[in-house]
Amino acid sequence: MQKPAVTLMVKAARAAGNVLLRHMYKLDALNVVEKDRMDYASEVDELAEKEIIKEFRRSTPDYAILGEESGQTAGRGGSRFTWVIDPLDGTSNYLRGIPHFCVSIALVENGEPIHGVIFDPLRNELFTASRGSGTQLNEKRVRVADRKDLSGAMLITGFPPRERSRASAHLKCVDTLLTEAEDIRRTGSAALDLAYVACGRADAYFEAGVKPWDIAAGALMVRESGGRISDFRGRTTGPMDARGVAPRTLLAGNIKVADALQQKIINTGYASAFD
Repeated sequence: MQKPAVTLMVKAARAAGNVLLRHMYKLDALNVVEKDRMDYASEVDELAEKEIIKEFRRSTPDYAILGEESGQTAGRGGSRFTWVIDPLDGTSNYLRGIPHFCVSIALVENGEPIHGVIFDPLRNELFTASRGSGTQLNEKRVRVADRKDLSGAMLITGFPPRERSRASAHLKCVDTLLTEAEDIRRTGSAALDLAYVACGRADAYFEAGVKPWDIAAGALMVRESGGRISDFRGRTTGPMDARGVAPRTLLAGNIKVADALQQKIINTGYASAFD
């Protein structure tokens, strides 16, 4: 049985997903802004986030909100809880008509995710997780893959615009990894990348420049499905609320693959690019 917070999150995520679906066939008419170099948002991002916030303000007015589009909003009572929202993770895919994007929502307590929902409205796939209760995909329990090392592994990474200055180090790492891994994907949605690791579709994921709204829900899902989450040096990733909005590095996978991937990231010099 879903916990009450997750039920609320699912309702909000589905409402946002409906906004995304309603607008995806009229992309030419959307107002698009460039938030930063090669980092875009559209009016659909804002509309979807407003749907989510409307649900949360009605039910939990004391909770703070951290949204990718609206920023930080304090709750009425100085609560230790924060809703962390990415209304459209995979905006670039969405705006180009590439069918790979999602809604990501986490409830964070004192910086730690305690509930997470990732909803892919095109595939009607709903990933949910609660601390201590595991991860589910469409109400069925899922686990990380059981691969023992990098040999034959399916990895996922990303090349965010804000990290292009370190692209050479990243590509050197990718070049080394491809001598062992089966392949490396770049899908364009960090939240779905983490959800795919959590359910075993990918063996591991690594990316730099991610922020709490990209990863809070997915990081919880990987942990709750038996995986490991850390930065490129193996350290904890820091708070997933307004205290931790600076870009960070993230690595996720089952314990054995994550350990092997971390060593490659360190040995190729990619980790040191962030020291």
